[in-house]
Amino acid sequence: MRRITNELISRLKTDLIEEEKSKNTVEKYIRDVTFFMLWLNNREVTKILALEYKKELCEKYAPSSANSVISSLNSFLAFMQWHDTHIKALRIQRRIFSSNDKELTKNEYEKLLCAAKSKKNERLYLLMQTICSTGIRVSELRFVTCEAVKSGEGIINCKGKMRTIFLPKELCKRLKEYIKE
Repeated sequence: MRRITNELISRLKTDLIEEEKSKNTVEKYIRDVTFFMLWLNNREVTKILALEYKKELCEKYAPSSANSVISSLNSFLAFMQWHDTHIKALRIQRRIFSSNDKELTKNEYEKLLCAAKSKKNERLYLLMQTICSTGIRVSELRFVTCEAVKSGEGIINCKGKMRTIFLPKELCKRLKEYIKE
């Protein structure tokens, strides 16, 4: 009988840790499989029930979020070698460009800089300039170190992926002055 138990979930967790998955990935997979187990309510895992769960995910979540849960479930199903219950992810057409409403206009950017300056918040002013001139995420700011400012480039290491960013000369000049202060 194919039933999901807390013991199986615990074994999955151990396996994910041994595969060196990140802490957040492990937590998400365990949470997703646990919700599926609760939804099953002690019923056997079947392809029909997995498809029914997928349908409910599609009704509750955006396609990318539903796919994220499906990926977690498929990892568990593969771990258990229940390959016949594997479910396909939703097909999503990728956007080449992000929508304009997600981007700051030059005017909005300048207003934010002016607001930071008027509040005499040099740190915020430089943070916004760094983010906007490099395209990094807020979570990646920690990689803009003194060494990165000195060399004009930084190494971003997030989620096991590394990339190099370049810091414009004018920004480096301002950041060096801030560092001295």
